[in-house]
Amino acid sequence: MVDAILARSKELKQALTDFVYDAEGELATAFEKFVADRLEQSQARDSKHRETVVDIFLSHGQIGTKSPLELFVESEPELSASDRQLVLNWKHNFSGLFAIQEILPDGFKLMNWLTTKLYIVKPNDEDTQNAMSRLKLGEMLTTRIAPVEEYWTFFSPFTQLGKLGKPKLAVAIGNFRQNYKSDLYGDAPELLEEAWKSVERYHQDFLDFFGSEQITLSGYHLSKKISEFQEFLTQRRLDEVGLDKDKSITELAQEAGVSDEELAEMAEAMGLDAESAAKMLQNKTAAKMAAPHVELPPDLKKAEEVTVLAHPRWGQILLTTYTQFEALLKAEDWKSVKGAEALVQKYLNDAEINAFVWHRFAEQYPTQLEKVLQDYTGLPFNLERDLDPLLQMHRKPLEPTLPDIASVPIHLHNLFQEALAEVSKTKSKEKAAKKAKGFQR
Repeated sequence: MVDAILARSKELKQALTDFVYDAEGELATAFEKFVADRLEQSQARDSKHRETVVDIFLSHGQIGTKSPLELFVESEPELSASDRQLVLNWKHNFSGLFAIQEILPDGFKLMNWLTTKLYIVKPNDEDTQNAMSRLKLGEMLTTRIAPVEEYWTFFSPFTQLGKLGKPKLAVAIGNFRQNYKSDLYGDAPELLEEAWKSVERYHQDFLDFFGSEQITLSGYHLSKKISEFQEFLTQRRLDEVGLDKDKSITELAQEAGVSDEELAEMAEAMGLDAESAAKMLQNKTAAKMAAPHVELPPDLKKAEEVTVLAHPRWGQILLTTYTQFEALLKAEDWKSVKGAEALVQKYLNDAEINAFVWHRFAEQYPTQLEKVLQDYTGLPFNLERDLDPLLQMHRKPLEPTLPDIASVPIHLHNLFQEALAEVSKTKSKEKAAKKAKGFQR
């Protein structure tokens, strides 16, 4: 049997969903755009993910200054005070990657792996209850949960992931980040704030090392400079916490509780020298957040030139055609530049070329960019009035989402490094097995 309050939450959730689907005008337009944009930005294409995106809109969509939750409550004056409060509390719902900590008679004790926070969560109908009866202790699932008085309920369909080893769990977290960026720390605003602070700090580190917000180098040379930058960052962090620079690698490894062999494998997986890896392990509990390892993607390493644009909120954007677009803007007749129209089209359609890049060009070359867009669109294009709507039409968010360079909670950082070390160890064993097999007759 399902508690009365849970059964009521299901009824209200269905009424809210129907309200949005039946809407016309501004709400209908906002709903269609929100779902299309979110699906475009995510990798998942299954029906459960689409339902979840719809559920996100119910509480986090914006129509003017109000959410669909608020519009629904306003449209239903006969709702009781308790019903109204229940619905409005759903603004705190969030998606998470959950581990089953305990199976209860009418639900589960779940831990959100992204933040380590615990929740008592109960299904709000017997069908979901029956479907979830197959879940086992230790299994992982992705879903969205919402508060119902002193506990929580499942607000969206769940996806069963099974029991995951560290490498597969790290992959699951990466997939979650891609599909639910806005919910990365949906139940931990303090972690989200720390992550954003780390992006600003990384930006300052970038300026201190490279000396500019914009650099252009060959892929080969940029790759070398990024390696040097990583060493610079590691040493700066070590200096900040005052670790003993005179201790031997063996001493640091012993203090970190690992063997020399394990340390070597860990260092290889992390892309660090053994000394830096040992010091990072020694310091792994000294902070709540840790910066991820950054490396130039393989395709960019071979590029003739790569331009890096740095921003304290957007992070670092890497482009191989930035100087080409700049040359297009500087030309007397931009159409005379070979491949000009295709390049403009690429800059509008490529998701990697975000609003920050366009606003940077608009700031540096306002007259030229306006002329290019007038010719390209065939309209009396006004840069100040029309640029943002044009970018939104091409599904470019006007506000940044948390960049990949953001620091992550220390438990996630440790998981990623342990997963890398595990994969590295497996590959080493496979190489050894193949080598041994080569000597067999």
